[in-house]
Amino acid sequence: MGVEVLGLWSPNPAVQFNRPPFLHLSPPTRAALVTSASLSSPPPTIQIVGGRSTPSWQGSGNDVYGGEADWIDFETDLYHWTKPLRPVQWYPGHIAKTERELKEQIKLMDVVIEVRDARIPLSTTHPQMDVWLGNRKRILVLNREDMISKADRNAWASYFARQGIKVVFSNGRLGMGTMKLSRFAKSLVASVNVKRRDKGLLSRPVRAGIVGYPNVGKSSLINRLLKRRMCPAAPRPGVTRELRWVRFGNELELLDSPGIIPMRISDQTAAIKLAICDDIGERSYDVTDVAAILVQILTKLPTVGAKALNKRYKIDADEFCGKIYIQKLSVHLFNGDTHQAAFRILSDFRKGKFGWAALERPPS
Repeated sequence: MGVEVLGLWSPNPAVQFNRPPFLHLSPPTRAALVTSASLSSPPPTIQIVGGRSTPSWQGSGNDVYGGEADWIDFETDLYHWTKPLRPVQWYPGHIAKTERELKEQIKLMDVVIEVRDARIPLSTTHPQMDVWLGNRKRILVLNREDMISKADRNAWASYFARQGIKVVFSNGRLGMGTMKLSRFAKSLVASVNVKRRDKGLLSRPVRAGIVGYPNVGKSSLINRLLKRRMCPAAPRPGVTRELRWVRFGNELELLDSPGIIPMRISDQTAAIKLAICDDIGERSYDVTDVAAILVQILTKLPTVGAKALNKRYKIDADEFCGKIYIQKLSVHLFNGDTHQAAFRILSDFRKGKFGWAALERPPS
């Protein structure tokens, strides 16, 4: 809520905000802003309970997010930026059917390969995933590793290693990481069939399911593993619409599944990240609003900064908030079409034109 002036949202102390029922609004503390996550509990997300006394959109954009405290401020800023926007919700009809079928197929799986977006690993895991998997073996794949820095990869590897989870960083588009994933899968094949032989049973192909959010690269990963195009893949959510088993050699069967997301996304900061990273359908959000928030994020990321926007579009971003920047870009390149300007910024980010740009860091 706020007063809109020239496309900018500024706080208005006279306006009383209606607090969403899912938010726990208590006096903000450092401990409350960081939640330690565990993959044996509901999805690890950062709970926002307050904000800074001076919201960053009022500043000149000189502050950047670097250390742990700065990333807490990033989540706080993102909460304030998303609060006035229309909630992002996307749940196509085929996902409900897929979810029912997938829960039945998981019972037949020996191992589950969960694929997440390396830029937002916490936001791209289903809240019920741990319940569905139970005690089954899991391999976690963080796809699009080329879009985050080495420091971010090391931080996430350490975070998941402390929880005993095997992590593979991959680039499904170029095939990086598929050899390591193949070795992990084959090692699990051997262990499963050793147990079967000990019980007097014949060896069989091990069944592995590849699951995850829409457009995180599941089908591309399977195609790279098989070294041929067996599953339809495209850089947009909702391409895969049915479950399909494919054979990987004589030892492994892979299940390609459509992306699954919760019926309702209560964490709207996570929803905005999904929209920015193209992990949710475009019809669920306003492109201009999401691109405006992305501009404000990029100006404060130490790996990007306002200089990267200036270099790419020849427009200074130091003193402008996101919506004004998009308006200026639309005049500069698109004859005043703000939708095209917003889409260009989002498309450039998704293609890695701004370099390394992780939108999440591991909780402490």
